[in-house]
Amino acid sequence: MKRRRTAPWAASAALTTLALTGTLATPAIAAPDTTPASATAAKDRPQAAADDPVTHEENDRVPQGALWTQHYFPSSDGSGVELHADVLRPAGLPANAKTPVILSVGPYFSHAGETAPAGWDKVGPSARFQDFVEGARLMERGYTFVMVDLRGFGGSTGCLDFLGPGEQADIKAAVEWAASRPWSTGKVGMYGKSYDANTGLAANTLKLKPLRAIVSQEPTWNRYNYLYSNGVPRSNVTSTPRSYYSIATMAPLADDSDHYKANAGYEKNHPECESDNLTNTQNPDPKSSFWRARDFASRAAGSQTPLFVTSGFIEDNTKPEEMQKYLANHQGPQRGWLGQWEHVRGNESNTKGQLKMGRAGWFDEVMRFYDQYLRGIKPSVTDPAFSLEDSLGQWRAQPTWPMTNDAYKVRLAPGQYVDDGGKTQKTVLPTTPQQQSQGWDIESGAEAGSLTTDQPTAFSADTPANSYWTWSTPAAEQVRITGSPQITLKTSGQGNVWARLWDVAPDGKATMFNENVALLQTGGSTSFALKATDWTFQQGHQLGVQLGTITSNGWQSVPSGKTVTVSDARLSLEVQDPRFDASTQGDRSPYLDTYLKANTTTLTDIGTPTFPLSISKNR
Repeated sequence: MKRRRTAPWAASAALTTLALTGTLATPAIAAPDTTPASATAAKDRPQAAADDPVTHEENDRVPQGALWTQHYFPSSDGSGVELHADVLRPAGLPANAKTPVILSVGPYFSHAGETAPAGWDKVGPSARFQDFVEGARLMERGYTFVMVDLRGFGGSTGCLDFLGPGEQADIKAAVEWAASRPWSTGKVGMYGKSYDANTGLAANTLKLKPLRAIVSQEPTWNRYNYLYSNGVPRSNVTSTPRSYYSIATMAPLADDSDHYKANAGYEKNHPECESDNLTNTQNPDPKSSFWRARDFASRAAGSQTPLFVTSGFIEDNTKPEEMQKYLANHQGPQRGWLGQWEHVRGNESNTKGQLKMGRAGWFDEVMRFYDQYLRGIKPSVTDPAFSLEDSLGQWRAQPTWPMTNDAYKVRLAPGQYVDDGGKTQKTVLPTTPQQQSQGWDIESGAEAGSLTTDQPTAFSADTPANSYWTWSTPAAEQVRITGSPQITLKTSGQGNVWARLWDVAPDGKATMFNENVALLQTGGSTSFALKATDWTFQQGHQLGVQLGTITSNGWQSVPSGKTVTVSDARLSLEVQDPRFDASTQGDRSPYLDTYLKANTTTLTDIGTPTFPLSISKNR
């Protein structure tokens, strides 16, 4: 006997409204089944199948108002990899009522937990984006939400591929499968944060016709940058691959289906999965074929899918490297929330009830974005293309990012330093818990590695043997450094370089706000970009540029012990005049003060200024 799913009036009323308006009537959530016999049966049968959906009343792991089903389909590369999907459909609709689809593809959708077993006592769909399903009222609005396990994870077979060609084939298959279902309008959006935000950026580069909108929160823009910086390994270079293998081999739940259990055991039954994962990722050459296949910033050239992104300029996990390159290469509509926060979602709040990004209305804006591109509904509210929080905690609206009033290149002082990894350093730089560990994975790193207000504030500059400085003139008025500053060096001597930018107040109080490292090229010429930034200098503040050896545990550099001589150094800057800012709603993100406390010190030996910090009219 079939279990009763919804009240008949709910299905017919919802479908009529959906057909006429493109949205479901409120409320479209199914009336609860209060029949004791049905409730008893639900406890005995929590498992969903493709043709046997389960409601919230039958399994409380299913969001209210949703029907949960499970499906299997092949990847698109002909490898024989089988992918698993959990599907949540509005409970008030007939089985084949067509809706737009919002899709998430990633490694964190196992029934047992996201990055480790979560202690569930019964099988059910992942709760990873239950905040989105419920907060955006997806079921009530008449959207289908699909979660697909990448190869090697959850209920999918195959070897994990660190967003390489195999996983890209999975993404393509997932988009095309979701678009081809009898309950789909054929229009698919993607949603994610961190790794499943990266799958959205990867999907955009594949130029898939059914893919009409992407929401990508805190991604990496070039996968190489998560493990390396310009030839220098990061501290998580080995621990991240190990972390993902651990997720891929997570045991299924006892009441998962035999099909799901068999697929979940694939990695353990194929030892080449672990060996390939642990070796292929250890190539520091960004031009290798392995990393070129994962260079989404370059591969975004000519892409058109409407894109809504978030990125924390000072976040300590998926740092905003090559964001500017990706956005410049992407030719479709763009929207973004960019500001001074850690590795968080747009809707997240802290224990004090403060929004971690500082800006209200995440789900409302996201759904206006999806309604526009998946349903053709003109937004009733005009949202800024880009909403930005600068280093003073002030929010503004812009039609694009970056916007510059001037761009110029300055000559930095020549100098020398000893690439000894800080052995002669007078004060040890404080490290974050993230840096003290053996590494972190792309999702949980923020929670493990965010700076805390208990850390010491003596973020010391290096001694002269380790680094040297160049100073700007004091800013005559407010000036903002935006975009991605670029360093170009001509050097002799083997080793590494760490470039840091500091905001120095008239009293010597200095905050390190941008950095990057590089392995010096043997030909003597090295050029690299720093992180994307949006840092406003107050009147009278100077820019300090520090070049020297790598002393932070954030990287696993191998000091050469040699003296490095810099004969020529240039810094390329893009600057913006804050007087023309157009304000928009938003509060100061709480993480900004934490970051300032952990990255500020007092400098007592400020040298003679040699280059300007200004807009062109003042130079």
